[in-house]
Amino acid sequence: MKRFGMTLVAALCLTTASFAAGNQPTTEKWEGNINVEKLSRYLQLSGNQHEEVANICDFFNEQMKRANTSKKNQKELLHNAIYGNLKLMKKALNEKQYADYTKILNLTLQNKGIEIK
Repeated sequence: MKRFGMTLVAALCLTTASFAAGNQPTTEKWEGNINVEKLSRYLQLSGNQHEEVANICDFFNEQMKRANTSKKNQKELLHNAIYGNLKLMKKALNEKQYADYTKILNLTLQNKGIEIK
């Protein structure tokens, strides 16, 4: 009975440890690639908005690549890239679209282990 109890505790610990490890954020860097077509459908963008959002996403991609390859000021460049993207998107989108976009971006950043304060 004692051996069975120890086996059960070991199995429980192993399961808990593997589950907790799966919920950790990834450490891979995110280049900022955004699928503009899917984003456009989700946010229900007009033709003009679609073109403007595509340009903003291209700019964001460049800024994120620059931040990820930088050895100095990486956090500052990352911060500037994200908040610059949000500022440009706020001008291009209406309130509901912007709220939905910020939710998606925040979730994506969290999934990639990027924390912005």
